[in-house]
Amino acid sequence: MINVTSPFDTKNENRAFAPVRWVDFTIEVSSILIAVLSITVIFVALLAEVVIRYITNQGMGWPTEVPNLLFPWLVMSGIVLAAQRGKHIAISSIQNILSKQLNLSLMIFLQLLITFTFFYLGWVGLSVIEITGSEVFPVTGISANWAYLSIVVGFNALGLTGITTTIRLIQAKDPMTVRTSLNEETL
Repeated sequence: MINVTSPFDTKNENRAFAPVRWVDFTIEVSSILIAVLSITVIFVALLAEVVIRYITNQGMGWPTEVPNLLFPWLVMSGIVLAAQRGKHIAISSIQNILSKQLNLSLMIFLQLLITFTFFYLGWVGLSVIEITGSEVFPVTGISANWAYLSIVVGFNALGLTGITTTIRLIQAKDPMTVRTSLNEETL
């Protein structure tokens, strides 16, 4: 079951103000839609290729290019979704010995570093798109830029997630509750 926190839910973590909830909601829903659409289109295209090859002993060609175009979108949407839900690997041994105020300072510093880094990587990704602009998939004629655009979009979504996480941290009573992942028993 897909669990998305509604921006109308004011009982959620830290009672973040409405713009933060809306940005997070938009990023999370977009990530889910991109992931579901990517995996569905990849599956259907490859299934069609198998069926046509089985029936005619010839392939269509274009379905083999679909994973090259959509798999980067699938991966980046998963990375962004994991960041939104606090599911990335974290080492909390230092946080366990720090006071609440030091944890808050450390977490805000890390989120600002993350925000800057991902926005910078998104900007650098535009250079990659410019360089790869002449690459075209031979059968479909689609530019490779569509695959590389996933990196730019994903890094910018991670930068926005860093901003909303920083705002949530500033508003939090306990910084350790911000973007904490749910236990599997509660799912």
